[in-house]
Amino acid sequence: MNLITICQNVCGIQAQVMSAAEISLWARRHDLTRAEIRAALWKSRTLIKTSAMRQTLHLIPAQDFSIYITALKRSRTAALWNMMSRFGIAPKEIDALNAAVMEALRDGPLPQRELTEHLKPHAGKNVRAWMAEAWSIFRPAIVEGLICYGPEQGNEAVFVRVDQWLPKPKIVAESAAKQILLRRYLKAYGPATLHDFSRWTGMNIPETKEVWESCKDELLEVDCEDGKKFILREDYEELRDSALTTHVLRLLPHFDVYLLGHADKNHLVHSGNYKRVYRNQGWISPVILLDGGIIGVWSYTRRAKNWLLEIAPFEKFSKTVRAKIEEEAASLGEFLGASREIKTVEGKVGLAM
Repeated sequence: MNLITICQNVCGIQAQVMSAAEISLWARRHDLTRAEIRAALWKSRTLIKTSAMRQTLHLIPAQDFSIYITALKRSRTAALWNMMSRFGIAPKEIDALNAAVMEALRDGPLPQRELTEHLKPHAGKNVRAWMAEAWSIFRPAIVEGLICYGPEQGNEAVFVRVDQWLPKPKIVAESAAKQILLRRYLKAYGPATLHDFSRWTGMNIPETKEVWESCKDELLEVDCEDGKKFILREDYEELRDSALTTHVLRLLPHFDVYLLGHADKNHLVHSGNYKRVYRNQGWISPVILLDGGIIGVWSYTRRAKNWLLEIAPFEKFSKTVRAKIEEEAASLGEFLGASREIKTVEGKVGLAM
């Protein structure tokens, strides 16, 4: 699978932490290199980094950029205007700011700090108050799909005009874009419910119902252990006949999209271990995944000449499971460019990445 296919299959890779996004891609294709990921983002530009579901950063296929922007624009704009209205910001002020963003980026990418300095003269009192309190000054331009993220400079985000970064996108109607997104979501994360899709996208329930109803003939209700859910009708036979022929173990990083597909996480982790995975302030731990279920958490830290990987099992691991973790750790070590094999240590998990 190439990077485009991986990102399409999982509906984007969450990229709040770029190192975690890279490991998410590695977890799905072990022969991948970090250089390939960066080339796809910054050279061939077949992947694009932008804000998407739940207003969070994702890596998505560049060819699907207009689908995501169009499908999510109504809900994201509503959230944005709800925030800005509290500061008394008029629509014409945001239009002027978007125009200023495009003008500032006319000659190419700019780091966040420099772009902000360019825009301050165009920001009135209310907009400056809004900037200080909650949102960045260029958030509306991201929501509109006018700008996206370019190659980072050190640890600083860089922004670029989409019309200079990508080929002219095909126009997609809002209803069609939302239907495409729902189909891809259910193919990746079904069985699921309308509530799951609402939580995953960040759309409110009335907006979610619109797209759900428009695709109802394509959906099939199925009985699951935790109630009735839906899949795509076309996927029924494949799912019915599917079965694991061998145990599958993966090391998933912070914020992996697999951990965010459903509102209820009982199918992933026992309630007694929930807070070890889904932590305070929205942090999600790296997890050890066996046959789709979470059996522990992990972290890694860099030492002088190697990486140290720490694992915290939820139950005692068998020799077979430990052997699989060692295999994954060795592969991860190659991906990270570790000079020695990653070690595994059972114990208290530390902060990762």
